[in-house]
Amino acid sequence: MMKRLTTILMKGLAAVLPIGLTLYAVWWLARTAEGLMRGIIMLVVPPSSYRPGMGILAGLVLLFAIGSVVNAYIVRRTISVWEEFLGRIPLVKTVYSAVRDVTRLLPSGERSRDLQSVVVWRVGEARLLGFVTRDDLPELEKQAGGVDLVAVYFPLSYMLGGVTLYLPKTAVEHLDMPVEAAMRLALTGGMATTSGGSDAAARAARGS
Repeated sequence: MMKRLTTILMKGLAAVLPIGLTLYAVWWLARTAEGLMRGIIMLVVPPSSYRPGMGILAGLVLLFAIGSVVNAYIVRRTISVWEEFLGRIPLVKTVYSAVRDVTRLLPSGERSRDLQSVVVWRVGEARLLGFVTRDDLPELEKQAGGVDLVAVYFPLSYMLGGVTLYLPKTAVEHLDMPVEAAMRLALTGGMATTSGGSDAAARAARGS
């Protein structure tokens, strides 16, 4: 009886936890943005004119503005100098590198940064699920004896970051799977279930 009750409780927790954590994350981000931007807005807006939500709106406008100018040379140079500075601080560079790796997985609209396609790399009887980040590497192909190389990012399950390998194009097999579905499958250690992703992964495992 106790085992059955525990099983039911665990099923309920598994159903509620993802929704609860997602809502909490959205609430925390909104509250943080509101709190941070409220002080700045109060410098130019009288307290009587401030309305809840103005901080969130200001945060969205700020992100839009940053996204609009991030490709400017002076902005890219400033970011590069800032990254070099953080890279000299032992503990900070570890945290910053992990967060930066995760944010680079987000679609940015830049072909050189977005994950372009899903591939499988065979190592003996094993199959590694990866994501193409660059399919043109002339600077490395000369050193590889003219072999066409492709940059493939392999994320680590339940961890931040991953590894990038430069493999011959003939060594990887492209999968007909959405990047988002494949990323969920990789990050959850294969426990994520999506119909299209599962079919593609099954075909790759069978070697079809």
